[in-house]
Amino acid sequence: MYSEADIEAAVAAGVMTPEAAAALRAHAGTVRAGPQVDEENIRLVTSFNDIFVTIASILLLVAMAWIGASLTTGGGAIACAATSWLLAEYFTRKRHMALPSIVLLITFAWSIFFAATALTMGVNSVWSLDYGVSSQWVALNFALAAAIAAGATYLHWRRFYVPITVAAGTVALVGLLLMLVIAAVPGSRSMLLFLGLLGGLSVFAFAMWWDISDRERITRRSDVAFWLHLFAAPMIVHPIFWLLGLLEGQATTARTLAVVLLYAVFGIVALAVDRRALLVSALFYVLYALSALLRQYGAIQLNFAFTAAIIGSALLLLSAFWHRARIHVVGMLPAEWRARLPALNR
Repeated sequence: MYSEADIEAAVAAGVMTPEAAAALRAHAGTVRAGPQVDEENIRLVTSFNDIFVTIASILLLVAMAWIGASLTTGGGAIACAATSWLLAEYFTRKRHMALPSIVLLITFAWSIFFAATALTMGVNSVWSLDYGVSSQWVALNFALAAAIAAGATYLHWRRFYVPITVAAGTVALVGLLLMLVIAAVPGSRSMLLFLGLLGGLSVFAFAMWWDISDRERITRRSDVAFWLHLFAAPMIVHPIFWLLGLLEGQATTARTLAVVLLYAVFGIVALAVDRRALLVSALFYVLYALSALLRQYGAIQLNFAFTAAIIGSALLLLSAFWHRARIHVVGMLPAEWRARLPALNR
Protein backbone atom coordinates (compact mmCIF):
# COMPACT_ATOMS: atom_id res chain seq x y z
CA MET A 1 0.00 0.00 0.00
CA TYR A 2 1.29 3.46 -0.91
CA SER A 3 0.99 6.15 1.71
CA GLU A 4 0.45 9.89 1.30
CA ALA A 5 4.10 10.41 2.20
CA ASP A 6 5.12 8.10 -0.67
CA ILE A 7 3.04 10.16 -3.11
CA GLU A 8 4.57 13.42 -1.90
CA ALA A 9 8.06 11.93 -2.12
CA ALA A 10 7.34 10.79 -5.69
CA VAL A 11 6.22 14.30 -6.62
CA ALA A 12 9.30 15.84 -4.99
CA ALA A 13 11.56 13.41 -6.86
CA GLY A 14 9.91 14.17 -10.21
CA VAL A 15 8.61 10.63 -10.63
CA MET A 16 5.02 11.88 -10.59
CA THR A 17 3.60 15.25 -11.57
CA PRO A 18 1.43 17.17 -9.07
CA GLU A 19 -1.50 16.80 -11.48
CA ALA A 20 -1.06 13.02 -11.57
CA ALA A 21 -0.85 12.91 -7.77
CA ALA A 22 -4.07 14.93 -7.48
CA ALA A 23 -5.81 12.61 -9.96
CA LEU A 24 -4.65 9.58 -7.96
CA ARG A 25 -6.03 11.02 -4.71
CA ALA A 26 -9.34 11.88 -6.38
CA HIS A 27 -9.61 8.38 -7.84
CA ALA A 28 -8.87 6.80 -4.47
CA GLY A 29 -11.61 8.91 -2.89
CA THR A 30 -14.06 7.79 -5.57
CA VAL A 31 -13.17 4.13 -5.10
CA ARG A 32 -13.84 4.46 -1.37
CA ALA A 33 -17.33 5.78 -2.23
CA GLY A 34 -16.80 9.02 -0.36
CA PRO A 35 -15.98 12.51 -1.65
CA GLN A 36 -12.39 13.19 -0.75
CA VAL A 37 -13.01 16.84 0.08
CA ASP A 38 -15.45 15.79 2.83
CA GLU A 39 -13.19 13.19 4.43
CA GLU A 40 -10.88 15.77 6.09
CA ASN A 41 -7.85 13.58 5.53
CA ILE A 42 -4.76 14.35 7.59
CA ARG A 43 -1.26 12.93 7.40
CA LEU A 44 -0.63 11.48 10.84
CA VAL A 45 0.69 7.90 10.76
CA THR A 46 1.99 6.22 7.63
CA SER A 47 3.26 3.09 9.38
CA PHE A 48 4.00 1.71 12.83
CA ASN A 49 7.53 2.98 12.38
CA ASP A 50 6.13 6.48 12.94
CA ILE A 51 4.97 5.42 16.41
CA PHE A 52 8.24 3.63 17.09
CA VAL A 53 10.32 6.69 16.14
CA THR A 54 8.03 9.00 18.11
CA ILE A 55 8.43 6.96 21.31
CA ALA A 56 12.21 6.81 20.88
CA SER A 57 12.36 10.56 20.19
CA ILE A 58 10.34 11.38 23.31
CA LEU A 59 12.68 9.26 25.43
CA LEU A 60 15.71 11.04 23.99
CA LEU A 61 14.13 14.48 24.42
CA VAL A 62 13.26 13.77 28.07
CA ALA A 63 16.83 12.64 28.72
CA MET A 64 18.33 15.70 27.04
CA ALA A 65 15.97 18.04 28.92
CA TRP A 66 16.87 16.36 32.20
CA ILE A 67 20.60 16.67 31.58
CA GLY A 68 20.32 20.28 30.38
CA ALA A 69 18.21 21.29 33.38
CA SER A 70 20.91 19.99 35.74
CA LEU A 71 23.50 22.28 34.16
CA THR A 72 21.89 25.73 34.00
CA THR A 73 18.63 27.68 34.18
CA GLY A 74 16.63 27.00 31.06
CA GLY A 75 19.24 24.47 29.92
CA GLY A 76 16.71 21.67 29.73
CA ALA A 77 14.44 23.62 27.39
CA ILE A 78 17.36 24.73 25.24
CA ALA A 79 18.67 21.16 24.98
CA CYS A 80 15.19 19.87 24.12
CA ALA A 81 14.73 22.53 21.41
CA ALA A 82 18.13 21.84 19.86
CA THR A 83 17.56 18.07 19.91
CA SER A 84 14.10 18.49 18.36
CA TRP A 85 15.57 20.51 15.50
CA LEU A 86 18.38 18.01 14.88
CA LEU A 87 15.98 15.07 14.87
CA ALA A 88 13.72 16.94 12.45
CA GLU A 89 16.65 17.33 10.05
CA TYR A 90 16.47 13.59 9.44
CA PHE A 91 12.98 12.34 10.29
CA THR A 92 11.16 15.36 8.85
CA ARG A 93 13.38 16.69 6.09
CA LYS A 94 14.75 13.35 4.85
CA ARG A 95 12.22 10.70 5.87
CA HIS A 96 9.00 12.80 5.72
CA MET A 97 7.56 10.96 8.74
CA ALA A 98 4.28 12.55 9.80
CA LEU A 99 3.78 11.78 13.50
CA PRO A 100 7.42 12.34 14.54
CA SER A 101 7.40 15.64 12.63
CA ILE A 102 4.33 16.84 14.54
CA VAL A 103 5.74 15.82 17.92
CA LEU A 104 9.15 17.35 17.19
CA LEU A 105 7.56 20.64 16.16
CA ILE A 106 5.47 20.78 19.34
CA THR A 107 8.45 20.01 21.58
CA PHE A 108 10.57 22.55 19.70
CA ALA A 109 8.04 25.40 19.94
CA TRP A 110 7.17 24.73 23.57
CA SER A 111 10.84 24.40 24.55
CA ILE A 112 11.71 27.72 22.91
CA PHE A 113 8.85 29.44 24.73
CA PHE A 114 9.77 27.87 28.06
CA ALA A 115 13.46 28.64 27.62
CA ALA A 116 12.76 32.30 26.86
CA THR A 117 10.43 32.57 29.86
CA ALA A 118 12.80 30.75 32.20
CA LEU A 119 15.76 32.93 31.26
CA THR A 120 13.83 36.16 31.94
CA MET A 121 11.79 35.15 35.02
CA GLY A 122 13.41 31.99 36.37
CA VAL A 123 12.29 28.37 36.22
CA ASN A 124 10.50 28.43 39.57
CA SER A 125 8.48 31.47 38.53
CA VAL A 126 7.34 29.79 35.32
CA TRP A 127 5.90 26.82 37.19
CA SER A 128 4.53 28.51 40.33
CA LEU A 129 3.37 31.82 38.79
CA ASP A 130 4.66 33.45 42.00
CA TYR A 131 6.63 36.34 40.60
CA GLY A 132 6.57 38.91 43.38
CA VAL A 133 6.45 41.66 40.76
CA SER A 134 3.82 43.58 38.82
CA SER A 135 1.49 41.78 36.47
CA GLN A 136 2.55 44.15 33.70
CA TRP A 137 6.13 42.96 33.99
CA VAL A 138 4.99 39.35 33.90
CA ALA A 139 2.82 40.00 30.84
CA LEU A 140 5.70 41.71 29.04
CA ASN A 141 7.98 38.76 29.72
CA PHE A 142 5.40 36.32 28.45
CA ALA A 143 4.93 38.54 25.39
CA LEU A 144 8.66 38.47 24.74
CA ALA A 145 8.71 34.69 25.07
CA ALA A 146 5.74 34.37 22.72
CA ALA A 147 7.47 36.62 20.17
CA ILE A 148 10.62 34.49 20.33
CA ALA A 149 8.56 31.31 19.97
CA ALA A 150 6.70 32.76 16.98
CA GLY A 151 9.99 33.70 15.31
CA ALA A 152 11.43 30.25 15.98
CA THR A 153 8.38 28.50 14.52
CA TYR A 154 8.67 30.68 11.42
CA LEU A 155 12.27 29.53 10.95
CA HIS A 156 11.10 25.94 11.51
CA TRP A 157 8.42 26.40 8.84
CA ARG A 158 10.90 27.78 6.33
CA ARG A 159 13.17 24.81 6.93
CA PHE A 160 10.79 21.84 7.25
CA TYR A 161 7.29 22.96 6.10
CA VAL A 162 5.43 20.87 8.67
CA PRO A 163 1.74 21.90 8.36
CA ILE A 164 1.14 22.21 12.12
CA THR A 165 3.93 24.80 12.33
CA VAL A 166 1.71 27.59 10.98
CA ALA A 167 -0.89 26.90 13.67
CA ALA A 168 1.75 26.86 16.42
CA GLY A 169 3.21 30.16 15.23
CA THR A 170 -0.25 31.72 14.93
CA VAL A 171 -1.18 30.73 18.48
CA ALA A 172 2.12 32.22 19.69
CA LEU A 173 1.26 35.50 17.95
CA VAL A 174 -2.21 35.51 19.52
CA GLY A 175 -0.59 34.96 22.92
CA LEU A 176 1.82 37.79 22.19
CA LEU A 177 -1.02 40.20 21.42
CA LEU A 178 -2.99 39.14 24.52
CA MET A 179 0.01 39.70 26.76
CA LEU A 180 0.70 43.11 25.23
CA VAL A 181 -2.92 44.14 25.86
CA ILE A 182 -2.69 42.98 29.49
CA ALA A 183 0.60 44.85 29.93
CA ALA A 184 -0.78 48.04 28.42
CA VAL A 185 -4.21 47.88 30.10
CA PRO A 186 -3.98 46.09 33.47
CA GLY A 187 -7.76 46.08 33.89
CA SER A 188 -8.10 44.02 30.72
CA ARG A 189 -7.34 40.84 32.69
CA SER A 190 -11.06 40.66 33.46
CA MET A 191 -11.69 40.63 29.72
CA LEU A 192 -9.48 37.62 28.98
CA LEU A 193 -12.42 35.47 27.90
CA PHE A 194 -13.54 38.06 25.37
CA LEU A 195 -9.98 38.60 24.18
CA GLY A 196 -9.49 34.84 23.86
CA LEU A 197 -12.70 34.57 21.85
CA LEU A 198 -11.54 37.38 19.57
CA GLY A 199 -8.22 35.58 19.12
CA GLY A 200 -10.01 32.33 18.29
CA LEU A 201 -12.17 34.03 15.68
CA SER A 202 -9.04 35.55 14.15
CA VAL A 203 -7.35 32.16 13.93
CA PHE A 204 -10.54 30.72 12.41
CA ALA A 205 -10.52 33.46 9.76
CA PHE A 206 -6.87 32.70 9.02
CA ALA A 207 -7.73 29.00 8.70
CA MET A 208 -10.46 29.84 6.21
CA TRP A 209 -7.93 31.85 4.17
CA TRP A 210 -5.84 28.69 3.81
CA ASP A 211 -8.94 26.61 3.07
CA ILE A 212 -10.08 28.99 0.34
CA SER A 213 -6.72 28.62 -1.38
CA ASP A 214 -7.28 24.85 -1.73
CA ARG A 215 -11.00 24.18 -2.11
CA GLU A 216 -10.40 20.65 -3.43
CA ARG A 217 -8.10 19.82 -0.48
CA ILE A 218 -5.37 18.14 -2.46
CA THR A 219 -2.32 20.12 -1.34
CA ARG A 220 -0.38 20.74 1.86
CA ARG A 221 -2.34 23.97 2.36
CA SER A 222 -5.36 21.91 3.39
CA ASP A 223 -3.29 20.30 6.16
CA VAL A 224 -2.22 23.75 7.37
CA ALA A 225 -5.88 24.81 7.48
CA PHE A 226 -6.82 21.66 9.42
CA TRP A 227 -4.38 22.41 12.25
CA LEU A 228 -5.45 26.04 12.34
CA HIS A 229 -9.09 24.97 12.70
CA LEU A 230 -8.07 22.52 15.42
CA PHE A 231 -6.35 25.29 17.39
CA ALA A 232 -9.08 27.87 16.74
CA ALA A 233 -11.98 25.66 17.84
CA PRO A 234 -11.21 25.52 21.60
CA MET A 235 -10.30 29.22 21.57
CA ILE A 236 -13.81 29.94 20.27
CA VAL A 237 -15.83 27.31 22.11
CA HIS A 238 -14.45 27.49 25.65
CA PRO A 239 -14.85 31.26 26.19
CA ILE A 240 -18.43 31.13 24.90
CA PHE A 241 -19.51 28.37 27.28
CA TRP A 242 -17.60 29.87 30.20
CA LEU A 243 -19.34 33.19 29.60
CA LEU A 244 -22.65 31.32 29.76
CA GLY A 245 -21.68 30.31 33.31
CA LEU A 246 -22.20 26.65 32.51
CA LEU A 247 -19.55 25.36 34.94
CA GLU A 248 -20.31 27.76 37.79
CA GLY A 249 -23.17 25.69 39.14
CA GLN A 250 -25.88 23.26 38.18
CA ALA A 251 -27.00 23.30 34.59
CA THR A 252 -30.47 24.80 34.39
CA THR A 253 -32.97 23.97 31.69
CA ALA A 254 -32.41 27.35 30.05
CA ARG A 255 -28.63 26.94 30.04
CA THR A 256 -28.88 23.42 28.70
CA LEU A 257 -31.18 24.60 25.91
CA ALA A 258 -28.70 27.38 25.11
CA VAL A 259 -25.86 24.83 24.96
CA VAL A 260 -27.80 22.55 22.62
CA LEU A 261 -28.75 25.45 20.35
CA LEU A 262 -25.15 26.65 20.25
CA TYR A 263 -23.99 23.14 19.42
CA ALA A 264 -26.48 23.06 16.56
CA VAL A 265 -25.08 26.39 15.31
CA PHE A 266 -21.57 24.97 15.55
CA GLY A 267 -22.79 21.95 13.58
CA ILE A 268 -24.11 24.17 10.78
CA VAL A 269 -20.83 26.11 10.67
CA ALA A 270 -18.87 22.85 10.67
CA LEU A 271 -20.92 21.56 7.75
CA ALA A 272 -20.51 24.80 5.82
CA VAL A 273 -16.71 24.93 6.19
CA ASP A 274 -16.40 21.13 6.15
CA ARG A 275 -14.40 21.00 9.39
CA ARG A 276 -15.35 18.96 12.47
CA ALA A 277 -13.09 20.65 15.04
CA LEU A 278 -15.83 22.89 16.43
CA LEU A 279 -18.05 19.89 17.14
CA VAL A 280 -15.27 18.04 18.93
CA SER A 281 -14.26 21.04 21.08
CA ALA A 282 -17.83 21.73 22.20
CA LEU A 283 -18.61 18.07 22.89
CA PHE A 284 -17.53 18.15 26.55
CA TYR A 285 -19.88 21.03 27.36
CA VAL A 286 -22.86 19.36 25.70
CA LEU A 287 -22.21 16.10 27.56
CA TYR A 288 -21.84 17.97 30.85
CA ALA A 289 -24.97 20.09 30.39
CA LEU A 290 -27.25 17.23 29.35
CA SER A 291 -25.96 14.81 32.01
CA ALA A 292 -26.38 17.48 34.72
CA LEU A 293 -29.92 18.16 33.53
CA LEU A 294 -30.81 14.46 33.61
CA ARG A 295 -29.32 14.25 37.11
CA GLN A 296 -31.72 16.96 38.25
CA TYR A 297 -34.64 14.91 36.95
CA GLY A 298 -33.59 11.82 38.88
CA ALA A 299 -31.54 9.83 36.34
CA ILE A 300 -28.51 9.79 38.62
CA GLN A 301 -26.93 6.45 37.83
CA LEU A 302 -27.45 6.45 34.08
CA ASN A 303 -27.39 10.17 33.34
CA PHE A 304 -24.04 10.10 31.55
CA ALA A 305 -24.87 6.84 29.75
CA PHE A 306 -28.10 8.31 28.37
CA THR A 307 -26.33 11.51 27.36
CA ALA A 308 -23.47 9.67 25.67
CA ALA A 309 -25.93 7.45 23.80
CA ILE A 310 -27.93 10.42 22.51
CA ILE A 311 -24.95 12.54 21.47
CA GLY A 312 -22.99 9.58 20.10
CA SER A 313 -25.91 8.43 17.96
CA ALA A 314 -26.48 11.95 16.64
CA LEU A 315 -22.82 12.38 15.70
CA LEU A 316 -22.69 8.98 14.00
CA LEU A 317 -25.76 9.85 11.94
CA LEU A 318 -24.22 13.20 11.05
CA SER A 319 -21.02 11.46 9.97
CA ALA A 320 -22.93 8.96 7.84
CA PHE A 321 -24.90 11.70 6.05
CA TRP A 322 -22.27 14.43 6.24
CA HIS A 323 -22.03 14.99 2.49
CA ARG A 324 -25.80 15.14 1.98
CA ALA A 325 -26.17 17.51 4.92
CA ARG A 326 -23.44 19.74 3.47
CA ILE A 327 -25.28 19.96 0.18
CA HIS A 328 -28.39 21.31 1.94
CA VAL A 329 -26.50 23.70 4.22
CA VAL A 330 -24.20 25.10 1.54
CA GLY A 331 -27.09 25.29 -0.91
CA MET A 332 -28.83 27.83 1.34
CA LEU A 333 -25.84 30.17 1.37
CA PRO A 334 -25.24 33.06 -1.06
CA ALA A 335 -23.43 32.21 -4.30
CA GLU A 336 -20.39 34.28 -3.31
CA TRP A 337 -19.98 32.22 -0.13
CA ARG A 338 -20.46 28.91 -1.96
CA ALA A 339 -17.67 29.89 -4.38
CA ARG A 340 -15.23 30.20 -1.48
CA LEU A 341 -16.20 27.19 0.64
CA PRO A 342 -14.75 23.70 0.08
CA ALA A 343 -16.04 22.18 -3.13
CA LEU A 344 -19.17 20.03 -3.19
CA ASN A 345 -18.93 16.74 -5.10
CA ARG A 346 -22.54 15.94 -5.93
